[in-house]
This record gives sequence, C-alpha cells and structure tokens, in this order.
Amino acid sequence: MNNLSPPDFVRDNTTLATAPLLPEITLHLATEVTPLWMATEETLAEKNLPPPYWAFAWPGGQAVARLLLDRPDLVAGKSVLDFAAGTGIVGIAAMKAGAARVQACEIDRFALAAIRLNAEANGVEVKPVSVDLIGRDLPGIDIVLAGDVCYEKPMAEKVTAWLRGIAATGTLVLLGDPGRAYVPTSGLEKVATYTVPTSLELEDRETRETVIWRLLAE
Repeated sequence: MNNLSPPDFVRDNTTLATAPLLPEITLHLATEVTPLWMATEETLAEKNLPPPYWAFAWPGGQAVARLLLDRPDLVAGKSVLDFAAGTGIVGIAAMKAGAARVQACEIDRFALAAIRLNAEANGVEVKPVSVDLIGRDLPGIDIVLAGDVCYEKPMAEKVTAWLRGIAATGTLVLLGDPGRAYVPTSGLEKVATYTVPTSLELEDRETRETVIWRLLAE
C-alpha cells in the first residue's frame, strides 16, 4: 500500500468523485469502493502511513468552497492561502471563483500530491506549499481560508492565535467550522451557514450545520 509514489498512491486508492455540496468540483476521494475507505487505523499504522485526511471532503472545507463559488467577489483577483488544505477543495474553488493565485499549505506528502492531482482534474493551477507556516508572516496574501482546523485543542489554539495575528495585519481570515469542540468562542463574525451532507462513517450524523466565520484580531 505504501510502495507507490504519492501521486500513484492517491490515484490507486481513490476514485474521482464530487462532494455533496460541490458538484462543480471533482476530487480524488476515498469512497465505499476504494481501498482507503476500508483501511483501518491499525492497517495504516502498520504500513507507516499517516491518516488520509486528504482523501475526504470535510464539512468545513466544503462550506468554505461553496461560499467562494456563491460569492466570488471574496477572492476575485486576490492572492489566496488555503491553509491545512487537505484535498485542496477550498483552493480549487478560489481559483474557479477568479482568484489571481492560490497557495495550498499542507505538511503531508500525500496531501500535496492529492492537491496537485485535484487541481489538474479541475483545470486550475494551485501551488502546493509544504512549509509549516504557523507563526510566520504572510506577506502578499490577501485572504486566508481554512476548513475544519479546530478538532484538536493544541492545534486549534496554536492556529487561532497565529491567524488572529494575520487578521490584525488586515488580511481577511475565514474559518469553516461544523461545530468542532475547539472553535474559538469569541472574536468571530458569522459570514454564512451551510448544511453539509455527511457520512455516518466519518461523522456522528448525516448532516452538519457548518458556519463560515471571519476571524477577528483581538
């Protein structure tokens, strides 16, 4: 399972499909007919593979991507960073909505391969970035987009503090959150809400009410 190059691994273990909220975007996804869907955490650990977060279109990312396609004015002509990009769905939507350029940040080499393949499948150019950007300044970035980054407390606190600093420089920061435990409780401005169909294999319910928040500097 892990003897293939990352691009070949992505191709062999996913199928081209669309996410429920985004029929306009095709992605390499794990579905009921792909090996990754059936693989357990133990199987992945035995083969020294990280969890394949990149193989699923999580609700937070779907909602942010939907917002961009519904309101292209948010990103049209702008330089965009898709943070913790996963499939790259948000960055792809940004390009389809008219962004001037998009960088998609990920530290998982399989995710980086998936982003390249997914961008190619949608006929857009998204630049994968493998650097850990947390704590760094983001000169030249007009808008930072992130979906589902508040599921783990240390990560959520670290990312939120950094992104508040980015927001303080005048950069627009949008978070898509489907009610994760560690989303900030203050310093947020609601931008939109979407009901995202989900799978019971991935979530504890069949839909998730997902809010896109503007993160404010405190």
